[in-house]
Amino acid sequence: MQRMKTAFKNRFIVVLSGLMLFTSLSGAKAEAILHHAACLVVNQSGKTLLAVKGDEPRVPASTTKLVTAWLALNHWGEKHHFMTPFYFDASTKTLWIKASGDPFLVSDEIRRIAQYIAKRGITEIETIAIDDSVFDTKLRVPGSSLTTNPYDAIPTALAANFNTLALQIQHGKVVSGELETPLTDFAKTQAGRIQGLKERINTGFDRTGAERHFAQLLSNFLHQQGLKVGETIIWGRVPVDVPLLYAHYNQRSVADIIRPMMKYSTNFIANQLVLMLAAETFKRPANFADVQSYMQSTVKRYFNWQGVVLQEGAGLSRQNRLSARQLTELLRDFLRWRELLPEVAPGLYAKSGTLNHISTLAGYIVDDGHWQPFALMMQQSVSHKKRYHIILQLMQHINTQSH
Repeated sequence: MQRMKTAFKNRFIVVLSGLMLFTSLSGAKAEAILHHAACLVVNQSGKTLLAVKGDEPRVPASTTKLVTAWLALNHWGEKHHFMTPFYFDASTKTLWIKASGDPFLVSDEIRRIAQYIAKRGITEIETIAIDDSVFDTKLRVPGSSLTTNPYDAIPTALAANFNTLALQIQHGKVVSGELETPLTDFAKTQAGRIQGLKERINTGFDRTGAERHFAQLLSNFLHQQGLKVGETIIWGRVPVDVPLLYAHYNQRSVADIIRPMMKYSTNFIANQLVLMLAAETFKRPANFADVQSYMQSTVKRYFNWQGVVLQEGAGLSRQNRLSARQLTELLRDFLRWRELLPEVAPGLYAKSGTLNHISTLAGYIVDDGHWQPFALMMQQSVSHKKRYHIILQLMQHINTQSH
């Protein structure tokens, strides 16, 4: 039996070596990748078609988002819509926002909020108050970096446009880089962080800055609806005697949110989702210790996985650990939501993951109507296109051998 396993593994290495060379990698690079590659391909019934180091824990990078998506869909369902309540204290003309962590409050959604608030008959707001108590106030995503890049945007309980700003300089003046988003006073203060004349950056690493931007954006849209809005923004807890004014349900469902998260690998959405799950589960301000506890205990309970480490939901942490077998087991259960994954190549629906010297790919190879889960995990930098070639060529080889 051991000789058979060794022969199978060697045959895999020979085939993969040929593919590596076929996809224009040097022999040295191919050898390095082969030395560290883990790969598992199964059919829809779970039968193993190809396995090398399938049980070895690896850094999953952004294929972690498959776990996050599974957790969110399993908990809320694909048709669930996130809700953010608004309260109004008529005596002080204070609009309270009870932040919920909704990851998809983009400009068109905030405009809709302003329209609905205006329909409630309010003509003047002196103060916008933010209750962001659903999240811990000093969140830092494990594995994140302090850069201006959108993918390093911090999670906050209240966020506009994924905590990013599109800015540009025209004739020496700062203007908004997107027509649908008015330029806020906060955004103007961030212009010095852009390189060149046009760029999308994150809102920085202070939650109050990001939430101030949301409040100012809402204020702009309320002005457009004819309301008079003061400039004061405060933070606190919604007083128990202030009545509910309006409960806003995001027009996008959980499925609508996960689809672009997968396509564009949005770290912000992924970590908002796991923080919301932790907050609902533990009934306290969400933090990444609770996120890790929730993610690991849930997959262990459902799949009986061992040796899993999931510090956050986007795949930024190099401490995260999953095996190729665990990813394919999850993908078998994810089949009911398979079309939420992007088609990255003809017949290949997958999520990739990339960190320095880490290249992963996991998803489905569609063959004659059969969706066959796979996971490829390499400790080497390999382009996305070459990853697609590798797994498709491997599948072609498996099909050839089976006939």
